[in-house]
Amino acid sequence: MAVASGRSRLLFVSNGHGEDAIAAAIISRLPDSVAAEAYPMIGSGAAYVHICPVVGPRAALASEGWRNVKGSLRRDLTTGGLGTIPPALRFLRHIRGSYDRVVIVGDMVGVFACQTTGHRDLFYLDVYKTGAARLYSTLERWAIKASCKTVFCRADNLAATLRAVGIDARCAGNVMMDSIPHGHYDAASRRARALAVTLLPGSRALTAESFALQIAALRKLDAATLPDIFLAVAGGVTIDDLARKAGLQRTPTLSADPDDLGELADGRLNVHMARGRAMGNLLEQSDLVLSQAGTATVQALGSGIPAITFLNPRDRRSRFRDEQALFGEARVVVPAEVDAVGDMLAQLLAEPADRMRLGRLGRDRIGGPGAVEAIIGALLG
Repeated sequence: MAVASGRSRLLFVSNGHGEDAIAAAIISRLPDSVAAEAYPMIGSGAAYVHICPVVGPRAALASEGWRNVKGSLRRDLTTGGLGTIPPALRFLRHIRGSYDRVVIVGDMVGVFACQTTGHRDLFYLDVYKTGAARLYSTLERWAIKASCKTVFCRADNLAATLRAVGIDARCAGNVMMDSIPHGHYDAASRRARALAVTLLPGSRALTAESFALQIAALRKLDAATLPDIFLAVAGGVTIDDLARKAGLQRTPTLSADPDDLGELADGRLNVHMARGRAMGNLLEQSDLVLSQAGTATVQALGSGIPAITFLNPRDRRSRFRDEQALFGEARVVVPAEVDAVGDMLAQLLAEPADRMRLGRLGRDRIGGPGAVEAIIGALLG
């Protein structure tokens, strides 16, 4: 590996909130001999704040890159999405050869963009394909072989399809489980009830709508069943929008915890809010999650916490089915109706044995940590 000014230079290219967080977690564990920069292809790259410099043009898409919703690509194209492509390609072409290694974290978008602009010997961390549904297409295998030096996959059957065509592909665990964010938030001190639920309404356009449905379901529970409620607020989400949509009032932040965002309340429900970077703190105190998130759902299930989710009419069915093939029963899917969500929530809160069974299944399906060490070892080797 070439060395500049005594330090090797790495560029991490990511394309989504979850992917940014994974890349940031890896960068935070690199030795001082490495100087890393990040290029978040979509969004502000908030996960990299205080972690490393952010470079490249900023791109904003209506979907924020979230392809689980029907029509998201069409909406991006009709709202100027095509205009974000030339600046990205110009930047990638301009920085070719400026870094000792380029690391792609996400789906094939980053691989195709770098392959098109002449980058070779890429490190690709595929955090999108699950291995439980569709494998790599012929085009994807061709692009990976043409541009990538090493690939880390979430499942060994994915890696095997790449190894079969001569690609150095590995599976060393689920990198998402190495990158669960922890912040400065004392969730335990806010516990008052026997059980706790964390709300993960997501980080995109449907967040406020999903949160309102989750709150409406919680309102159906009787006083004896009501759990402690936590909310992980992703970067870019406006709390006032959440409160207005769900009919809640925001109370001031009274603690000294840097990641405390105060509470939302209505006289019966009290929702303790923390920044998304403290999600791990919330999961450690939770028995269930109500989740419409992507990466965060995987991390909750892998931590042994069952998830209840609802199938929104706007969800892209093919992607949802792909994910469910991996998650199995650990992610309980119900209709996007208040009664359906509330009834399932009450049922699982009342059945500790069932929660434990689903929790074990989630751990088995998602896989454990350990990938980050292998990835860093390969990067520095």
